[in-house]
Amino acid sequence: MLNFIFYRIAQFIALSLPLKLAYAIAVFSSDLHYLFAKKDRDSVTNNLKTIFPDKNNKEIQEIQIRMFRNFAKYLVDFFRFSLINDEYIEKNIRVENINYFGEAMKKNKGVIVLTAHLGNWELGGVVIALSGYPLGVVALPHKDKRVNKFFNNQRESKGIKVIPLGKAVRTCLQDLSENKLIALVGDRDFTEKGIVMDFFNKKAIFPEGPAAFCLKTGADILPGFMIRNPDDSFTLKIEKPLSFTPTGNKEKDTQEIISIYLRMFEEYIRKYPDQWYMFKKFWIS
Repeated sequence: MLNFIFYRIAQFIALSLPLKLAYAIAVFSSDLHYLFAKKDRDSVTNNLKTIFPDKNNKEIQEIQIRMFRNFAKYLVDFFRFSLINDEYIEKNIRVENINYFGEAMKKNKGVIVLTAHLGNWELGGVVIALSGYPLGVVALPHKDKRVNKFFNNQRESKGIKVIPLGKAVRTCLQDLSENKLIALVGDRDFTEKGIVMDFFNKKAIFPEGPAAFCLKTGADILPGFMIRNPDDSFTLKIEKPLSFTPTGNKEKDTQEIISIYLRMFEEYIRKYPDQWYMFKKFWIS
């Protein structure tokens, strides 16, 4: 109940005020949250020290604070989805290589759009959908049905099809067979059936979904990341399809595909650590 009320109030503020002022309020709120959220701070500290073992505590803290602030801005952007149109995209978002989607669709096997909890993945989906591509996104349902409906309405209002995690396998396979795009976030496993892989030289659990869909359907995996720029504009970076030749050994091929895109995730996270919104303990002890 409280979460739903908070989101609706936050949305009202985000839509009522100029963007810069809404950002300023969000940053102030995130600084307060940072002061009192010891559990989140500790988790983020441990994660950042794994990524940057050579950085001192002051450097880690500086990244932390920027991360909390960037996540607050991410929420503002999500609440303002109703204001996003072609004019907004033209003015605020640079899109790189979106033509890769059309080229991959020529194979008539659908496209797996792969991203991480980095930058503003939700806004990236909006840009893809408003660019005319048939996009479905796999989303973890919220426990509160009103919150879940609120989040899904935000996405669906921009032409995105929401695929609940519990129905993801059948729906994703159907959409790929119809040559549509499905978007998956590949840096956190919510199924408890993930695979253990090396990530920044430590063990962590990752979902097998992107690799499994690729092997089953032959669809290309195209990584994409919506990165916030210093002036609060964005760049949507679409990478080339993953280059991979299956051997026929499912387990080996799955691990190989995941290892390829995890190296890309590592590269982006090292470059934009204050935009990787991982507030929970990530690595296996």
